[in-house]
Amino acid sequence: MTILLLIRHASNDYLKENRLAGLIPGIHLNEQGQREADALARRLESVALDAIYSSPIDRARETAHAVAQNQKLDVRIHPGLIEVDVGEWTGRLISELVETDAWKQLLAQPVAAQFPGGDSFARAHQRIVAAVDTLVAAHPDQIIALVSHADPIKIALAHYLKMDLNQFNRIVVDPASVSVLKFNARGPVLERLNDRGERLFEKKDDSRKE
Repeated sequence: MTILLLIRHASNDYLKENRLAGLIPGIHLNEQGQREADALARRLESVALDAIYSSPIDRARETAHAVAQNQKLDVRIHPGLIEVDVGEWTGRLISELVETDAWKQLLAQPVAAQFPGGDSFARAHQRIVAAVDTLVAAHPDQIIALVSHADPIKIALAHYLKMDLNQFNRIVVDPASVSVLKFNARGPVLERLNDRGERLFEKKDDSRKE
């Protein structure tokens, strides 16, 4: 059985302002986000991770680094974990977009919609599922963490739960939260969703990392 931790990056100023960050480089964790990332690392001290992968985007890499330091692991960058490209809406306030027909289409039928000049959710779905399937296959009987973004994580969870992908926004994934999928012979099982608690598992033997 492979245990997969899907972690959303911690807070940043674009998130605080309800602004679409998309693929903008150089958006770093703010003070709140750094506190969240540090708390996340402490929460995961009881988990002996075998590997940690991150989206190439700065805010995800910084969150992954906080966890990796405690785990004595290197962060491995995986392009399949990247954020959805919001195209022409990059940097825009959500409040400026909510009344547009394009935004309403994204909410009503996201799988059939595309950000102007950017990604479609269908493409994002293919990308994140391919990444998860590849990494789960590469780590049999191990515990791995994937640090990504809200929409890719929600899409992945909806896929493995066999939900209608048009309903993926019914799933809540908060900053610095952990959702846990266990992949066994019968298929994926959701163990935890949007977890921001103190401890995830009982203490495991991590002597192999010394």
